Amino acid sequence: MKKQYFFILIGMMLASGLRAQEFKLPKSTGKLSILEVNNVKIEGYSGSEIVFTSSSFSKDRDDRAKGLRAISSLGLEDNTGLGLSVIETNGVIEVRQLKKMDGPNVLIKVPHGVSIKYVHTSPYGDDVAIKNFEGELYVSTVHNDVQLTNVTGELNIKTVHGDIEASFGTAISKTVSLTSTHGHVDIAIPTATKANLELNTSWGEIFVDPDFKLEFDKTSTMLKYSDKMTAKINGGGTEVKLSSTHDNVYLRKK
Repeated sequence: MKKQYFFILIGMMLASGLRAQEFKLPKSTGKLSILEVNNVKIEGYSGSEIVFTSSSFSKDRDDRAKGLRAISSLGLEDNTGLGLSVIETNGVIEVRQLKKMDGPNVLIKVPHGVSIKYVHTSPYGDDVAIKNFEGELYVSTVHNDVQLTNVTGELNIKTVHGDIEASFGTAISKTVSLTSTHGHVDIAIPTATKANLELNTSWGEIFVDPDFKLEFDKTSTMLKYSDKMTAKINGGGTEVKLSSTHDNVYLRKK
């Protein structure tokens, strides 16, 4: 009985220490630029507001800072209550966190009509995960993995040391470019997808599901070794470029 009471007490303490906060910005079009935010997940939705949600434990609070406002080295202030600075300039919403290391765990829900740019260069932070988004998406990271699920807009994704993994629930209809220098690139698409494929690796291998019937250009009588493989599936269509310099490229069926 005492043991049960102890766990109930611990649960109450955790629940009281955990606080979820939300910041909303009325915006259904335009550009969202997320810069050096360490721990972020992004979800697309059919709404008219960009919604920022963060949860953090009370141990993250600095009682000495009570009554003071947090300011970053760039002079930015927390104007959201989430440890983030959100500023709109000429139609571009710029999001930065105030802490150099660590920082809040942030979920950003973004209307489909807003394009997203995510840039992260520091060695701090976690993988970036984006799902159910229909707008234009640009991602550039140095150390982070990138995980994409059911994204249907135009994609330009780059990372230096991270892996890129993507799963498309519907046939791709917009240009896709996924590039990693030292990590693998692994995507799954429906077999009915009509695409012009460009798969490239200098020091890795290329793996393709056998259910994809690759259509190579056989008009040339000359063959030469190349790091790049170009082919069509289902007669060709959308441009799909997958590239890894030092690791493997995988094309799977969904």
